[in-house]
Amino acid sequence: MATLEIKDLHVSVGTDDGAKEILKGVDLTVRAGETHAIMGPNGSGKSTLSYAVAGHPKYEVTSGTVTLDGEDVLAMSVDERARAGLFLAMQYPVEVPGVSMSNFLRTAATAVRGEAPKLRTWVKEVKASMAELDIDPAFAERSVNEGFSGGEKKRHEILQLALLNPKIAILDETDSGLDVDALRVVSEGVNRFKASGETGVLLITHYTRILRHITPDFVHVFAGGRIVESGGSELADQLESGGYVKYTGEAAGV
Repeated sequence: MATLEIKDLHVSVGTDDGAKEILKGVDLTVRAGETHAIMGPNGSGKSTLSYAVAGHPKYEVTSGTVTLDGEDVLAMSVDERARAGLFLAMQYPVEVPGVSMSNFLRTAATAVRGEAPKLRTWVKEVKASMAELDIDPAFAERSVNEGFSGGEKKRHEILQLALLNPKIAILDETDSGLDVDALRVVSEGVNRFKASGETGVLLITHYTRILRHITPDFVHVFAGGRIVESGGSELADQLESGGYVKYTGEAAGV
């Protein structure tokens, strides 16, 4: 059973005035079969956590540990982390002109699975996953995310999730910019992914609307670069009605 364990994680980012500490001691464990939602205001460090775990070079881990099934994630390169079973769906997926979605997906699947999928089987697999996400088959031959709408980009992130089947999926504000229909389709894709109970999901969001479709086992409030409270799904309802003022005040020492 997969386990992502984050202990006392401190992360800084370079600025014109020198290094600025963003994460100030994050402790979090995500196990297979669990869905964790991280909620918090802008600037609290939620996205920094996702990028630091994924290995973005902009973010410097100054102390703490991150392990996946006991293996040191911080010692791995970005591609090694992906092959080990970590997946990041970005808030703003990048465009890759000149690389078709079909080539990108098959290359990624080959790297993760250790061998190239048999073409006939692979085509069926991709078509089935695209149909579940209401993705036009013509998009397979378009360049990665080039000219895609926000909703189309997010659907393709979940398509990657379905085809690569990682151990732990980190979804950074996947609901951002989605209309009602796209939110439903994307949420159903995440629910299909986690239905096996063999994977873990770390869902980062500002709002509770996606949690009406994806029920978390745990909700964590992020403020001031750390987790300041944890609870069950009922905590999300409290945040919906009361906001983050209580926690931002506590994080600032008010």
